[in-house]
Amino acid sequence: MAEPIQHEDASPEVRAVYDEIKALRGVPDVNDFWKHLAHHPALLRRTWDTLRETMRPGALDALTKELVYLAVSISNGCEYCIASHTEAARKQGMSEAMLGELLAVVGMANETNRLVQGLRVPVDEAFRR
Repeated sequence: MAEPIQHEDASPEVRAVYDEIKALRGVPDVNDFWKHLAHHPALLRRTWDTLRETMRPGALDALTKELVYLAVSISNGCEYCIASHTEAARKQGMSEAMLGELLAVVGMANETNRLVQGLRVPVDEAFRR
């Protein structure tokens, strides 16, 4: 695995993305995720631009978006994303009670999804649009 690219060792293109992330998030440095993506500057830029746009408050507020991101990360088993988005959700106001309920919903959804898949239950007509 390649080493993460630090700000001082980054190309101007990568530094520009790092600086945007730091400014928007008000942090002194970017997470290692970005430093590893920096080996592929075009992918780094695309990922940052898309993530910034997707996570911007809109019809869903910032906390709701973080909770959804966390739920998907838990379902996908991404340890890094679970840690990162748990912290981000806490910064947006997630309480321990909210985390507990989120985990219960994620667990239940995964269980019932597997049951439906295993039983090959067809979608009810009432649920079709």
